[in-house]
Amino acid sequence: MYRVIFFGLILTSFISMAQMPSLSPPVDPPGNASTPEKVKLGKILYWDEQLSATKTVACASCHILSSGGVDPRSSVSNPLSTNAGFDGIMNTADDITGSMGVPESGADGNYIYNPLHGYNSRVTGRRAPSSINAGYAPELFFDGRAGGQFYDPITNDLVLISGAALESQVLAPPTNPVEMGHNSRNWNDVVNSVKTSTPLALSPLVSDQMSQWINSQNYFQLFKKVFGTNEITAPKIAMAIAAYERSLYSNQAPIDAMIENQDPSFLTLQERAGFQLFQSQGCNTCHSSALFSNTEFQNIGVSPNAEDSGRFAVTGIEADRGKFKTTSLRNLQYRTSFMHNGRFSTLEEVVDFYDRGGDYANPNLDTRMQPLFLSATQKSNLVAFLGRPLTDPRVTNETGPFAHPSLYAGSSREPQITGAGVAGTSAKIPQVTAIEPPLLGNQNFTVAVENALSDANSFFVVDLADPGTTALPATGLNYATKQLSNTTDGHASLSIALPSDTAMIGTTLYARWYVEDAAAPNGYAISPLIEFTLFAASDYVYVDSFED
Repeated sequence: MYRVIFFGLILTSFISMAQMPSLSPPVDPPGNASTPEKVKLGKILYWDEQLSATKTVACASCHILSSGGVDPRSSVSNPLSTNAGFDGIMNTADDITGSMGVPESGADGNYIYNPLHGYNSRVTGRRAPSSINAGYAPELFFDGRAGGQFYDPITNDLVLISGAALESQVLAPPTNPVEMGHNSRNWNDVVNSVKTSTPLALSPLVSDQMSQWINSQNYFQLFKKVFGTNEITAPKIAMAIAAYERSLYSNQAPIDAMIENQDPSFLTLQERAGFQLFQSQGCNTCHSSALFSNTEFQNIGVSPNAEDSGRFAVTGIEADRGKFKTTSLRNLQYRTSFMHNGRFSTLEEVVDFYDRGGDYANPNLDTRMQPLFLSATQKSNLVAFLGRPLTDPRVTNETGPFAHPSLYAGSSREPQITGAGVAGTSAKIPQVTAIEPPLLGNQNFTVAVENALSDANSFFVVDLADPGTTALPATGLNYATKQLSNTTDGHASLSIALPSDTAMIGTTLYARWYVEDAAAPNGYAISPLIEFTLFAASDYVYVDSFED
């Protein structure tokens, strides 16, 4: 008898869900129709780290598809993904778990020492929303500041009149000095970066299909193939990337198979129980439709309104203070951070948050935020439903539209810092930053040193072998001098030119930073070893996998 009643509840919920339409492809805005060629160009641009000022961050860097389109580096357990939050002080209650962008830098390419992050990459003030299924929302970003009208960021001319939130969203990160830009970067700089870059030059792994489509062509030729002329403009860059992002919609999760086949057996018994609970507890009032989001804005008490005003910053309406866009629940299974401030690391923590009715009472708190008093079993069932049933296996496995080139950052092409250095005053060992691509002929390979004696002379030495830790070498393949800052933490940044001789492709170079310091052995505090291998723009590794 119990099993009959239980199945009846599940079937009732199932029928309710089955009545909603399936997730159809996002609609293109008038004036930016998607084509296979435009999607391919947008894919290349989306995954090309050369669009950033440091050539280390792409759109994809903070939106890894196998992690559900969000940033797997964002985790409360990763101190490098911590933003100091509203109070500007690290390791306090209002800290935010965001995404690592670029070190602070100037137009000359040199890094600027940041009091909170030093020469490390700075961190965004909100968690990165998912790029998967982003094409359905009428406004984007957690506060909805990217709306449907799309303007040329250089001329301010209206380009697309409606439905272009994705195009509008694309404009922000490349010039943001935390995410991808230097402190004064504008879209003229971004366009110039595209013009002077070889498509996907930094990627160590590109599919055979993608490399054949690129066919050794430059960006001018690819833009002509897509847009009819070789003119590269900010709107065209944004429209191509937006077209690619619209192709990233996920509608092949178990929940989709259940709806399409009218068959609850695509979910386990526990997942079905969680699905029924999801509806009976009203979760589907905000996480509604096949998208599992109403794309509206709610205040659910994740953080005090004073810490982040949310939608209010866009509308100026007091009732919008502390409201944030309801995100889709699709592809949550492998995420490591949740909510706009990334304060939760697991789905279990998210369910506990809703079970207690939120954490911060305020005048704008959604009236539906009430304690649920769920049992441990009910919580487990709900977590089960939010995981596998809503996750498209193509996302997890990076197949079909979710296949992609690899990133330079995190690959073997990135400089490696290894071994130990030599300490100087106050037992300080100079610490180095070396993250930029050692591309053959790179005229602005930027490095930095910190945690050293202030106001000291320093020497950056690059050679074909380890310059060593016994004394300052007399010569080197590259030899640069720099006086460190006279603050309590001696630091400096400089750019050097890398060799351009093609005979040196594949050559491994070694570097250390030497700081004059009488307290150090032989008079020099010495950094750990930097090791990097020169590569050329055409050094793809082709793989026979389908990406298109």
